[in-house]
Order: sequence, then C-alpha cells, then structure tokens
Amino acid sequence: MSKSKGTVVLAYSGGLDTSCILVWLKEQGYDVIAYLANIGQDEDFDAAQKKAQSLGAKKVFIEDLRAEFVEEFIWPAVQASAIYEDRYLLGTSIARPCIARRQVKIAQREGAQFVSHGATGKGNDQIRFELTCYALYPEVKIIAPWRIPEFYNRFKGRKDLMDFAQKHGISVPVTPKAPWSMDANLMHISYESGILENPKNHAPDDLYQMTKNPAESPDSPDVLEIEFAKGVPVKVTNVKEGKCVNSALQIFMYLNEIGGKHGVGRVDIVENRFIGMKSRGIYETPGGTILYHAHLDIETFTMDREVRKLKQGLGVKFSELIYNGFWYSPECEFVRHCIQKSQENVEGKVQVSVLKGQVYILGRESRKSLYNEELVSMDVQGDYDPCDASGFIKINAVRLKEYHRLLSQADSQH
Repeated sequence: MSKSKGTVVLAYSGGLDTSCILVWLKEQGYDVIAYLANIGQDEDFDAAQKKAQSLGAKKVFIEDLRAEFVEEFIWPAVQASAIYEDRYLLGTSIARPCIARRQVKIAQREGAQFVSHGATGKGNDQIRFELTCYALYPEVKIIAPWRIPEFYNRFKGRKDLMDFAQKHGISVPVTPKAPWSMDANLMHISYESGILENPKNHAPDDLYQMTKNPAESPDSPDVLEIEFAKGVPVKVTNVKEGKCVNSALQIFMYLNEIGGKHGVGRVDIVENRFIGMKSRGIYETPGGTILYHAHLDIETFTMDREVRKLKQGLGVKFSELIYNGFWYSPECEFVRHCIQKSQENVEGKVQVSVLKGQVYILGRESRKSLYNEELVSMDVQGDYDPCDASGFIKINAVRLKEYHRLLSQADSQH
C-alpha cells in the first residue's frame, strides 16, 4: 500500500461530478471524507451516504444545516433587503458560506489538511467556497479538480464523466439529467448552462420545480399576516385558514409553500459574475420574494428617512459582498453590524395578499411606527403650521434660481 497523501474533506452532493471526484481523489492517493450539507434540497440523504461509502469514503458526514442557514444567513439578507443587480435574491450565494463553514469545522476536527469541491473554474462558487475556507482555516490546502489540468483535460464533458463512472462502478442516473445545471436549497433553485446558455432561449415550461406557473395558480389569494421583530419575521398567520407558524425554519418553509402555490419569485436574468463574465441564470425564490416585499414595507413604516438612505447603500454593498464570496471579510462583518443596528425598531405586522405570481401589500401596523396620522391628516391641523412651508420652499428655491440665472447668462452669450 502506498502512503496516503493526506485526508481531504470533499463537499459531496451525491451527483455525477462529486462522485467521480471522490474516486479520482482516492486514485490520487488521498483519504476522502465525504461531507453532505442538508440546506433544504430535495435529496435522498441515506442513499447518498451509502453511495459515498461504497465509493470508498473513509467517513461520511451528513449535516442538517437548515435552521442555521435560515437564522444566520437568510435572516441577515432579509434585514438588508439584499438583492444583487436589482433582481437576484442571492439564494446560492448565501448558502456557500454556510456550507463551507461546516466543511472547515469537520476538516479541523478530523485533522484533515485538505478540502475539495466540485465547483467549476469559471463560476462564482469556487470563490465563495475558498474565501470562506481560507478565512476560517488559514492553513488549509484546497484541491479544486476543475482547475487542475490533468482532471479537466481528462474529463472534457459529461460523456467522459459517465465513462469513468461506469468503469469504476459509480451508479449514474438511468435517464439523462435535465439539459441544464441546477442548484437547490431552502432559499431557491437556480438553473443555468446547457440550453439556457443562449440568452434568447425561453425557459421550458417543465423547468420550474418550486413554483407553479402563475397562469395556472389558484384564482383566490392567500392573505398572510407577517409579524417582524428587529427586521426578521417571528410569526406568520394565514388569515383565512388561521394557520400560524413561529419558528424560523417553519416560517421560511411555509412561505415557500404559499409562494410556490401562487407562482411567486421567478426571475430570468443575465448577471455579472465576479470573475468577469456575464452569465444567464433563472431563479425561483418564493418565500424570499414574499419576505422581501413585506420587510421593505415595515422598514419604510418604522425607519427614519435619512437612516434608511444610508441603510439602502449598505444593502447594495452587502449584496455585492455576498455575491462575490466575502461573507467572512472584515468589511462584510462591519456592514452586517450596521444593518443590524438599523433594524432595532423594525417591528410590527404586515398583511399581504399572494396571488398569480404577485405579492400585494394590504396594510401594516406597528407600535414603533414613525407615521403620525394626525400630523399628516388633511382634516386635522395637528402640530404643524402651513405658513412655515413658504419659507421652506423659498430657501430651497435659492440654488435653483442661481443655477438657472447662470444658464440664462450662458444662453445670452451665444
């Protein structure tokens, strides 16, 4: 027996790529620990465990990270109204630091000096995984097979992987996989590559798995009351059915169910990858979309105008940091703390109607509201003197007058 090159913890999905990588790493002389994170994807975890063992993994860890994924990653994104390039709710991006954090913990506990993953050399995920690993385990060595010439020259496409799998007794799906790449978790499902690489191609009707086609969704809405405290949901009540959920994981799963039933949260975009190329992605984020709208509403109701302007800028920055893989950077930690501070009074209840792919705000209430009904009323004078507005307008007009005086001078000189 040749001496082992060391122990590697592989982020393992049970699919074709990572199964082949597991066997390939063993071929290269490593002891392999397979690690599979349960972050809400539809997966037969027992079958994946048996498969990894049969392929020669020294140990297999299946970790249920769903609750921590919601509480420690999705909730800060909700507080921030995190959205990349105005449309993408960052479902894959926020899952990566959650997965990689546990991978590093296992590597440290098991005395493994290597970690590995199946992310491609062109995408964002390699950056997100590895920046997290280096931040939390600085001495770690990373094996990224899709960036190693001996690996990517040997496996030029799916057929080469299938041939390798058959030769090494790796079970592969009998039916060919969908002609695109998918990534699923509690927050969303993403679809890219394959037939979607031509941005003009419409998504096939059978692509979507989390959401119903809005055209075929129910004709009557679900009306939800979402209660927030410090900018995160703490309770959701279905007004018509009386159903009530109040744990973080249950809240998010229930909102996914309602959003999915009504076809909420589908987007089809071309986005800018951190690595410098544009890519086309299709995403469905049902629960996240409902929360995005409800949180925006309660925040505007309870937050000072100028604080909110600053917080909006921080939200854009936060979204870029998450997308680019910098969750564990000092600047991201700083921005997270600032956003958290801004959410101290973001509490109250928002009622929404969910129907035909849309989320409609119906009303809101909060004991921390900055809305003063008497002050704003057209029927009550309140503590406000309309005469003050004359001076306010004149002061604001000073610079406008000066600017246009300059313009008219310039015109007269021509």
